[in-house]
Amino acid sequence: MQKRVIYWASLLFLTGLIVLASVSQALHPKGTDTFPQRPVTIVVTFPPGGGTDLLARRLGTELEHYWQRPVVVENRPGASGVVGARHVVDNATDGHMLLMVNSSYAINPSVFNELGFDPLEDLTGIMNVAWVPSVWVTAPTSAVTVEQLGVASSKPLSYASCGNGTPQHLAGELFQQKTNTKLLHVAYRGCGPALTDVMSGQVDTAIVTVSSAMGLIEAGQLRPLAVTSEQRSPVLPDVPSLQESKGFAFDINQWHGLLASSHTPNEELEQLHAALDHVMQNKNIQDNLKTLGYTSSRTSAREFNQIIATDLQRFQQLIQDAQIQIN
Repeated sequence: MQKRVIYWASLLFLTGLIVLASVSQALHPKGTDTFPQRPVTIVVTFPPGGGTDLLARRLGTELEHYWQRPVVVENRPGASGVVGARHVVDNATDGHMLLMVNSSYAINPSVFNELGFDPLEDLTGIMNVAWVPSVWVTAPTSAVTVEQLGVASSKPLSYASCGNGTPQHLAGELFQQKTNTKLLHVAYRGCGPALTDVMSGQVDTAIVTVSSAMGLIEAGQLRPLAVTSEQRSPVLPDVPSLQESKGFAFDINQWHGLLASSHTPNEELEQLHAALDHVMQNKNIQDNLKTLGYTSSRTSAREFNQIIATDLQRFQQLIQDAQIQIN
């Protein structure tokens, strides 16, 4: 009798272990049993509420569900992203502190005298998760048309950008080079103030991110002229691209992705990429990104690092030609 009790007790104990293992496997999917071992921080290089911040928070929520570990989004704005990037370079030793960046990361080395880090050596790309072009807009009552853009005039059109050295500023500079015309650049501290002044007629036009202008375009408070990506944007399918409208090659399409310290072990980098790849396949997040004006992306780490390296060279040449310098 005693042996039988011991037998059934042992069987129940083993069954309990199997159930616990199954639950653990469900909560911690394959490939995440060793990483992360503690909460993960995503450092955002821009203030709360902007497109990059909203994207990071959406990703953070999905990764938290996947890992069953806390994911904290920390905003460290300043100097077009340099402040946040430097913080990660100085403090991250593995994949538990990540950096959310956009194309400004590839522009900054050419417009700031001293970064304090090497963008290719000190940080490494995990995945580019989204693209967002800029859109050239004007007020609904404005007489400006896409045909007028790039046409020489005794009174150049003014265009507002989201700031000196931003992708939107560079889009305007590239357009002037392509058309051999002159525009009056008015730099703002963010896309929001630029949109306010174009709606009020203080400036003729503005080049801003699609994500910042989408709601105002849909509400009829802004009229889109063209997008700066090579192809039309899926979120603004009726708006032509500058390349389509003007007949010359033009592509300023802003990427958004996650970086980690270059000291991160390869195994952690692989698990980070696998986790991002998993959450980016979620239709809900793809739809959510679309409502923010983004097109989702799932690059390999190698592809993302190549995008960064290519843009570093491309923007350096453009900035030199335009003689842009911030400090």
